Amino acid sequence: MQKISGNALTVLDTLNKAGFEAYLVGGGVRDLLLGQEPKDFDISTSASPDQIRELFRNCRLIGRRFRLAHILFGREVIEVATFRAHHEQGEGGETEEESGRILRDNVFGTVEDDAIRRDFTINALYYNAQDRTVIDYCGAMQDMQSKTLRMIGESAVRCAEDPVRALRAARFSAKLGFQVDQATREAMAEKGRLLREIPPARLFEEVLKLFHSGHACASFDRLREFDLLQYLFPAADRALKAGDDKFETFVSRALANTDERILSGKPVTPAFLYAVMLWPKTRELAMQYVAEEPPVPAVLMAADEALAEQLQYTSLPKRFSIPTREIWAMQPRLECYIGKRALRLLSGPRFRAGYDFLCLRAGVSPELKERADWWTDIQQTHPHEVVRPEKKRTRTRKPRRTRNNQENTGA
Repeated sequence: MQKISGNALTVLDTLNKAGFEAYLVGGGVRDLLLGQEPKDFDISTSASPDQIRELFRNCRLIGRRFRLAHILFGREVIEVATFRAHHEQGEGGETEEESGRILRDNVFGTVEDDAIRRDFTINALYYNAQDRTVIDYCGAMQDMQSKTLRMIGESAVRCAEDPVRALRAARFSAKLGFQVDQATREAMAEKGRLLREIPPARLFEEVLKLFHSGHACASFDRLREFDLLQYLFPAADRALKAGDDKFETFVSRALANTDERILSGKPVTPAFLYAVMLWPKTRELAMQYVAEEPPVPAVLMAADEALAEQLQYTSLPKRFSIPTREIWAMQPRLECYIGKRALRLLSGPRFRAGYDFLCLRAGVSPELKERADWWTDIQQTHPHEVVRPEKKRTRTRKPRRTRNNQENTGA
């Protein structure tokens, strides 16, 4: 446990000295036991949110339905939550929507209650910093040894409480290389449809966790295995189920490149991910519109329609959707432009992403390979064009014309 954040240990020590139970919990403990580098350090405690705020000046409370405390240490945030319990053990109620999704109000409880409320056994481990022991209430250690991902309690009920747990199961299975147990598999198949009730903004966040955490390829395979891709990227799912082998290879190579970039510490953007996933729909529509429109306007019209359909499933902020459209719009330009028009593209802000996208396409469409190679060569022969910033137009201000200078110039 030497990899535990010093700030997390400080929070634990402060809570313990104030007379409260406090444990490091969840993914941080799991990853430490598996020899992985934890990304977050979450804490569960018997202290109420208001009591936590009294202990830490650098604390802010968030959330309304269930308040959480964020303890701020510069850029590091330690999340502290009060032990939760089922609604039967406190105030709150339960309603079941017509869709079948169960809603519950969160209430405070004991550490044992808190463990049972968690989703998977491997996320219900508690580290006691006082005696340096790990507490296991749900058989997590055994599941970790057998590399099994298992939900706590009745799987169908837990998925109905929060359908996103089906996506989390796919993600954890991909990240850890664990097998999903049969009961959880059945619940994912039965309750996956409830993901249509989840706000698109929340599903966008889940997409980032699935594909921008260094295990995009494995996550993609799990989503297809559990038939969950249809709830995130229906256009991609339709293409794959129709037997589009080229697109399957296209996506696989794109996700492999994403994983490589993340492992190398290079930046990635949802704009490129969405450009890949929505390409079959965009390409299909563009081929219809190009009969009456020039190639670039046809692609942009197709882009608007493809993105509009996608937004019914996952959100995509404009700071990403606009670059996605530009990546697509670059494709007919890269396929057709030559001479000075081609050189001007090199200094454009979306050239690199558009070029990378073209190279991916060329990998599954041999007819594009010659064109992709041409763009590769021209970057080597004109490197100054690639890095040249776009020139800003400078306006020369003419001297103000007055009566005197009108007379002097004979105006």
